[in-house]
Amino acid sequence: MIAEELINHMIPPLKPSDTSQHAKVWMEELHCKELPVVSEGKFVGMVSEEDILETNNLQKTVGEYELGLMECFVSSHQHFYDIIKIASNHESELVGVVDDAGKYLGVITIQDTISSFAQTAAVQVPGGIIVVAMDSRDYSLTEISRLVESNNAKILSSSIKDDLSEPGKIKLTLKINQTDLSHIVSTLERFGYKITARFQEHSSPENSKERIDILLKYLEI
Repeated sequence: MIAEELINHMIPPLKPSDTSQHAKVWMEELHCKELPVVSEGKFVGMVSEEDILETNNLQKTVGEYELGLMECFVSSHQHFYDIIKIASNHESELVGVVDDAGKYLGVITIQDTISSFAQTAAVQVPGGIIVVAMDSRDYSLTEISRLVESNNAKILSSSIKDDLSEPGKIKLTLKINQTDLSHIVSTLERFGYKITARFQEHSSPENSKERIDILLKYLEI
């Protein structure tokens, strides 16, 4: 899923001429802590509820604020993994969307993004999650897939991130289509892989809270 498909059209942008009072009312109605600001069709940043409360001047215009999150946007064709990364880097609940010419198209909420990701097969199919630590030079998804498939299982999705505590090492997170991970873990460990975490689903799909917990663990949010 790409950015333009996730735009929340219920969240309108502010203009620099809008007052703080206007912005505050919209934030309260939309339950947002920040709102995008658009000038002449271009995304110029966001104004936050904190900024407005600190100023305590509801007649002050949005354009008078020193706007933040000016780089908190993605192109319309970017993947939702990029959206999550941008939002995380800027610690923002909203991410702006622009076209190739820089024209503002709308805004995406992180809640909508996570909800969309939660509907993908990688999340909906019952299974478990394994986190494997290794030297980056030892990474081979082909080899790891072979070992997983030797236990009559399949990898539904995978993600890699650098291990910040150990330079030169990575953490590989795998979603497996089995809830019992014991045999897969034993196989991987027998071939020298270090399993640092596992998350197993035991409940039915109706247990939404547990599914969200599993999703957040998978994303390491």
